Amino acid sequence: MSIVKVKNLIKRFGQNLAVDNLSLCIDKGEIFGLVGPNGAGKSTTIKMLVGLLKPDSGEILIDDKNIATHAMHVKKRIGLVPQDLAIYENISAIENVKYFGSLYGLYGRALEDLSEEALEFVGLLDRKREKPKRFSGGMKRRLNIACSIVHKPKLIIMDEPTVGIDTQSRNYILESVKDLNSKGTGIVYTSHYMEEVEAICDCIGIIDMGKLIAVGGKEELKMLLDSDETITIETRDIPESTLNLIRQAEGVTSASISGSHILIHTLDVQRYLQGILNTLNQMEIKIVDISIKKPNLEDVFLSLTGRKLRD
Repeated sequence: MSIVKVKNLIKRFGQNLAVDNLSLCIDKGEIFGLVGPNGAGKSTTIKMLVGLLKPDSGEILIDDKNIATHAMHVKKRIGLVPQDLAIYENISAIENVKYFGSLYGLYGRALEDLSEEALEFVGLLDRKREKPKRFSGGMKRRLNIACSIVHKPKLIIMDEPTVGIDTQSRNYILESVKDLNSKGTGIVYTSHYMEEVEAICDCIGIIDMGKLIAVGGKEELKMLLDSDETITIETRDIPESTLNLIRQAEGVTSASISGSHILIHTLDVQRYLQGILNTLNQMEIKIVDISIKKPNLEDVFLSLTGRKLRD
């Protein structure tokens, strides 16, 4: 069952077609990664999902409610963690969370309790009386998340939530995302770090030039890439003439020498590795080290868009 349904979404800015007939479904309780190069249409799509921008045409349903006709109903069920920090530096952490909670209709004891619960979730309850201007970048990001979850939304949209923070804070946020999801919250997650998306997302959509060009699970997307796996073998003093024998081994699509390394390409390492090693052994080639590189999501992204994610 879907928590988000987007049908034939179009958005123009003058002559620029920012989102081009985009359709997608996001299932309840999943972490959906939305990735694309700069200018691909991600931010425009997110702004339409949360009601900050009105599409030129198309339909957005959140929890089976059309955002165009049930805007307030939908917005109360969404939490947004924006790329740019949305907190007030000169009021305390708890006052920040309570302010955002009040915007969603919380008040009184419920507002107080839920605000403390949100701060506890992000590990800031013991700093609740402090002002964010004294916080590190990672702590500010965590406070931003607390402000977005205080009303217990069914769907949280996180736009680049780990930009510009240290590794420890990034890992804390990623674990928080998985924890939220384990409680049944649906999450839309955008990032310029493909390793983050690969680590936490159940389903991934790749958007480019306003179009959704691929969508699926991690392994499903990797199957779109007709690319060899690479076996790198470190050795000593291998003569160029032995390359022809290696190339004739079953499953080898190409082979080359780079310094003290033999680079061997195959479509299926698991199937052909032992035969390749047997061939090397027959040639009495001394193996110092072996490493294997399989196609990853970054390779898929580069193949589909012609650009790296962080370009």
